Amino acid sequence: MSFIQDFFELNQPIIVFTYGLVFFVMGFAIALQSRQSSRLELARSLAWLAAFGITHSLFEWGEFFSPIHEAYLSPEGIRILHIIHLLLLSISFACLLEFGVSLLRPLQRGQWLHYVTITLFIGYAVTVIIVLPRFFPDPHTWHNIANALARYSMCFPGGLLAAYGLREQTFRHIAPLQAPRIVTTLRASGIALALYSLLGGLIPPPIPFFPGSVLNTSTFEQAVGLPPLVFQALIGLVLAVTTIRALEVFQVETERRIEHMEQQQILSTERERLARELHDRTIQTAYTAGLLVDSARKLADPESPISTRLERAVAALDTVIQDLRYNLGELSTASSSKETLPVMLRRVSEDPQFRSLVDIDLDIQLPEDEFLSPVRSDHVIAIIGEALANIVRHAGATEVTIAAKKKDNRLDMVIRDNGSGLPREPEAGFGMRNMLERARLLGGELDITGEKSKGTTVHLNIPWQDSR
Repeated sequence: MSFIQDFFELNQPIIVFTYGLVFFVMGFAIALQSRQSSRLELARSLAWLAAFGITHSLFEWGEFFSPIHEAYLSPEGIRILHIIHLLLLSISFACLLEFGVSLLRPLQRGQWLHYVTITLFIGYAVTVIIVLPRFFPDPHTWHNIANALARYSMCFPGGLLAAYGLREQTFRHIAPLQAPRIVTTLRASGIALALYSLLGGLIPPPIPFFPGSVLNTSTFEQAVGLPPLVFQALIGLVLAVTTIRALEVFQVETERRIEHMEQQQILSTERERLARELHDRTIQTAYTAGLLVDSARKLADPESPISTRLERAVAALDTVIQDLRYNLGELSTASSSKETLPVMLRRVSEDPQFRSLVDIDLDIQLPEDEFLSPVRSDHVIAIIGEALANIVRHAGATEVTIAAKKKDNRLDMVIRDNGSGLPREPEAGFGMRNMLERARLLGGELDITGEKSKGTTVHLNIPWQDSR
């Protein structure tokens, strides 16, 4: 055991650097993976965990480099250095506490805890800078007590609250995404946070009063044989690895949203197909059958049983036609609103299901007071929706431009993205065939062009008005 203690004592600078590096990597990775467009509340809460990781790493590195700087500073300079160092520690723990609070806030729990975090931090800063130096003039004792107070007041409750909040968010909002591996990873992150709250929040440097006089870094090392920093570094490593792996949840969320968009697009197309079938075939066939039966009724003797039955058949067919027309109205997606095309285009560009995945820029040169027919407007918007859905599904684009203008009594529209483009011999899938069919129904043309890695362009050109 003495050999192990000597080994860790000799390599303490490496352990401290590694410990700080683990938290810094975790914070930096989370900051790079910021997903403010995500609908998961976890995306906004993770900013606090990133701030905790980065500020805590700076504190730990400062713990190692402070003695070197103290050799060149005056007593007042050393005191200022210690204050900055301790404020970094308290800021990191306040961020951890606020991470837990932000996880619980959407669940309508602990709304008041946000004010507790602010109060604790301000109270801590006043105590460390003004109160403690009066009662503990020795810099070393003052520093250790301030360190302990930050751990007791913010690290311990913050770690437990963050662990509980992460558990609640995982089972309420992540589990429904049907991603069991990510759920398991987040559970491991929660356990790591709970363990860190115990080791990091209840084991301060030695201080002259309870509980720090009984349970501290020195007594822990004497009992276990290893400094608590070793265990904290291992817990930090687990927390960093599991948290970084759990960031995949945002990719899973995006995939689920794209799947939902695909399902809605398929349902909408199928409804329109059924509506056309009802209008063009079923209703016309039923109407023709009604005319034939009615003509047969007129040829029959009005007093005969055949005439009575044929009359009932005509009434039944009329009822069938009325029911079919009602169902046709239910299936029809034609807009009953009187919105102009520019207004509808702006609404599409602001749709969260697209806006949260790509940046959409509009270049509209259309008259604000001229309307397309409802049917034509719906077809045009459906083509745009299908194009945007294809972009977010397949292109991996970050920017989309939709340009529309009226020229020679025709609508000319171009949808261009900066994605992966088209393969050399693209195959027309369901979505592309649907867009081409809509353009044909509108009496226009649709061209889809693109080169690999140079984006894709969809060009729609249709008459402004229905042909008579």
